[in-house]
Amino acid sequence: MKILSFKGLCNLLSYYRRILSTLSFRRIGNILKLKASYWISALLGKNIHRGKPLSVSIEPVNHCNLHCPECPVGSGKLTRKPGRMDIENFKTILKKLPPETLYLTLYFQGEPYLNTLIFEMIKQAKKQKLFVSTSTNGHFLDPENAEKTVVSGIDEVIISLDASTPESYLKYRIGGDFNKLIQGIQNLVDARNSLKSATPLIRLQFIVFSHNQNDLKHAVSLSKKLKADILEFKSAQHYDFEDGNPFMTSLDKYSRYRKTKDGKYIIKNALRNRCYRMWSSCVITWDGNIIPCCYDKDAQYSYGNLLYNDFSTIWNGEKSDAFRKKILTARKDQEICRNCTE
Repeated sequence: MKILSFKGLCNLLSYYRRILSTLSFRRIGNILKLKASYWISALLGKNIHRGKPLSVSIEPVNHCNLHCPECPVGSGKLTRKPGRMDIENFKTILKKLPPETLYLTLYFQGEPYLNTLIFEMIKQAKKQKLFVSTSTNGHFLDPENAEKTVVSGIDEVIISLDASTPESYLKYRIGGDFNKLIQGIQNLVDARNSLKSATPLIRLQFIVFSHNQNDLKHAVSLSKKLKADILEFKSAQHYDFEDGNPFMTSLDKYSRYRKTKDGKYIIKNALRNRCYRMWSSCVITWDGNIIPCCYDKDAQYSYGNLLYNDFSTIWNGEKSDAFRKKILTARKDQEICRNCTE
């Protein structure tokens, strides 16, 4: 993570202050329950789960305007039916979230700004004293939407930069427009400045691939010029990696994989039989299914549907307990875990 300016540092400190402001005795107690039960479970190899999720992701929409080849949505490999969450279902889900939850990410698969109700969703979530974040490809941040984003009160916006030139950008962000992305970032910065707002924190994300690994230095300069707060370089997830992948970076620091003596690639993660995400967070799809985490793209491990059940019934139900037990005993056997860096 690179903090890009003194103002960026101030905005980051404000970001952490806002997170702290969401804490209550109840939420602090929940964090202690989660940590204690997780480590006891990990040590004993038994599912002893206490507490409610610290963070939740809700999917506003699961389709996108881009066609990124390594993305299940962009490549057309997502098996779930396309759709978008309506505001009444969102309100229902929001009311059912436990009061212990403090962090909400309005994103899973797809481009969240394709759901025009995103601004109302943010406002509703802020009324519930949640810290709210979203992640976007930046193509819909025209001046009007940029202003709506700031006015909504959202705490953080993550924007995928992923290149420093139009040529490099289009090698992966197929169907995108680099200049439109840059203008979108600028629009959000300008809207925040004109409204004299401390929010949102503007975090640029750069996923490192083979075709853009030489753009890193230029990306830092570009991000500073745009006056974003933070630039974060991240490793890429590849679905087909055993025999190598043309998008795989040769920079070991930014690769999730390593090459073995037989020429095959394996994930660097040891995949120990534990995962804090199964205790502390979950994802809710646009149609209400609660799933373990963001690696379950097709919602194959659904615990249940929150539109038709209460949260505790699902969170402490047979399906969720059974999956946590599998994580504690045979995590490598779970398909969604085999490519995970957790």
